[in-house]
Amino acid sequence: MKRLLPAAVVAVAALVAGCDGGSSDSGAPAATDNGPQTGTVTFTGTDNAETYQPVIKAFEAENPGIKVAYTQIPFDQFNATMQQRLSAKDSGIDVYTVDEPRVSQLAAKGFLTDLSDLDDQVKTKFSVAAYKTNHFRDKLWSLPMWNSTQFLFYNKTALAKAKVTPPTADPQQRWTWEQVETAGRKAMQSGGTKYGLFMEQPEAYYQLQPLAESLGGGSGIEGDDALTPAVETDGWKKAMQWYGATFASGLSPRGIGGFQTGPVFANGQVAFFVGGPWDLKIFGSSKIDWGVAPLPYFEGGKPVTPTGSWSLGINPASKQQGMARRFLEFATLDPTGNLATSSTTTIIPANLEAQKQYTPKMDAFSGAKTAGAAAITAYESEHTAVSRPVSVGYIQFEEVMGKAFADIRNGTNPDTRLQEATRQLTDAWRSIK
Repeated sequence: MKRLLPAAVVAVAALVAGCDGGSSDSGAPAATDNGPQTGTVTFTGTDNAETYQPVIKAFEAENPGIKVAYTQIPFDQFNATMQQRLSAKDSGIDVYTVDEPRVSQLAAKGFLTDLSDLDDQVKTKFSVAAYKTNHFRDKLWSLPMWNSTQFLFYNKTALAKAKVTPPTADPQQRWTWEQVETAGRKAMQSGGTKYGLFMEQPEAYYQLQPLAESLGGGSGIEGDDALTPAVETDGWKKAMQWYGATFASGLSPRGIGGFQTGPVFANGQVAFFVGGPWDLKIFGSSKIDWGVAPLPYFEGGKPVTPTGSWSLGINPASKQQGMARRFLEFATLDPTGNLATSSTTTIIPANLEAQKQYTPKMDAFSGAKTAGAAAITAYESEHTAVSRPVSVGYIQFEEVMGKAFADIRNGTNPDTRLQEATRQLTDAWRSIK
């Protein structure tokens, strides 16, 4: 989530969020009027059709002459399929979901329509992070649809058995990773858990970026052109040494892939679990007693949380630019439309007004277990959220770092592996510069 952001996260988490659509006179901007106002808009994404039915239904009700036809492409095939179709200038795609870190590369390749005339509206209706990540070379290329954050889920029963006072939901009193490690080991010794800590996406940059950023290591990319590797800073080295040690010591398990990790927590086998808002409902059926707390940070460092998810963009080859704009604006700039995109999935709407209506409901997603989730989400969005880096080389960066994380997790020396990642990125980006 997806990634974050999201993206992979969103692709696997389709849960009823209980959001109502609100009223239709919510201060939404006037839709673009250019082009025909009757016909069909094709919309392509990774989620199942049920996810988008509420927003499509609401849009068609307000625009009776326009129909929206949705096509799902499975997440693991999405990027390759879209690359092929957009390269061929396939006009069969009008609007499509855009993984936010890929905005730069998609724009550089000419795969997105320039939306810069909406810049002033986007600046006021979304967070600073969401606003920035949808820009490339001072132009706006996509509009934020969803947002994300991360929580520290904890096994109340295991901590009680281990005589550990659980973390609070107050972001001002968040735990450090050192505290989590100590408490996790106690839970393994006397709390009945097999493991102390697990990340939902143990090899994903989206979830591991905050470790390095908390220690002042930076995003891993620097330079005026954002094509210089910077993963050998002290912060990156310390973070990856700590991360690798959690697996070497048995605090975290090896051999379990991303998104196969949730059941480990839900079955009571781990004391602490780092996951996203989608888990607030996924874990609702778990038999264990659990709670949520803010994402930890390193002692002496600063709190940092991931953010971002899917945006919406328009294919330049689309022959329905006017109607495509009308739908895109409804699903993002209009709070009612944006709320409708998250009414069947536990994901945070990106529009700030929609988010304000949505977040209070998070506390009741799984009863008392999710108490505090709304306040955590609101605080992180304003104070600790850091986007993934904006770079035309992000796709290569994510792939190289994912393999590096996997190797470090499986015992490769972190310093040596980060050095290798630097070499790989330098080679991969040489052709882009």
